[in-house]
Amino acid sequence: MSAETPAVSGQFTHRRTQFRAWRGTRPFWAGLFVMLGGLPIAYFPYANLQIGHLTLAMQTAGGSSSLIIGVLLVVLGFTLWFQKHVRTFAGVAAILLALVSIPLSNIGGFLIGFLFALIGGAMAVSWVPGGDADAQPAQTDAADTTGAGSAPEGAADPDTTILKPVVGEPNDLSGTSPANGANGRHSAG
Repeated sequence: MSAETPAVSGQFTHRRTQFRAWRGTRPFWAGLFVMLGGLPIAYFPYANLQIGHLTLAMQTAGGSSSLIIGVLLVVLGFTLWFQKHVRTFAGVAAILLALVSIPLSNIGGFLIGFLFALIGGAMAVSWVPGGDADAQPAQTDAADTTGAGSAPEGAADPDTTILKPVVGEPNDLSGTSPANGANGRHSAG
């Protein structure tokens, strides 16, 4: 089998389009930023940085809190990828963890992790699912020169603009009417 087999390139293109479709239906970049924010926060307290012959050890009492905050941010990033319906909670939690990381873990991973987590959390909170691609935008009437737009189609029907009383049925909205089958009982009690 040669490297120029068309099935391989077709499969790559197919996988790439599948990934793009998956990525477009969730806050992918927000999750990536939150995960990238968690890594430096968790890494720096346990790393030994060497500057020439000088070893700088950042192991402090805040090391455990840094590890917890970093791991939680990575988990929130994965949550944004695979559970898109909790995006607001995960975004707010990422922002709060980023803010808490400033005093607890070496200025939020030397501000690198703090900024990534803060931006990712904001992106998660502001992300909304895309609209339907088949939806058509509202069209304006070109003949309308008065500037006072035309009424919607439903408003032209006189039956939809005026509420008329229902004749022959009691006007009981309490839910206790025997006609609706409740007989004074509610579903909660």
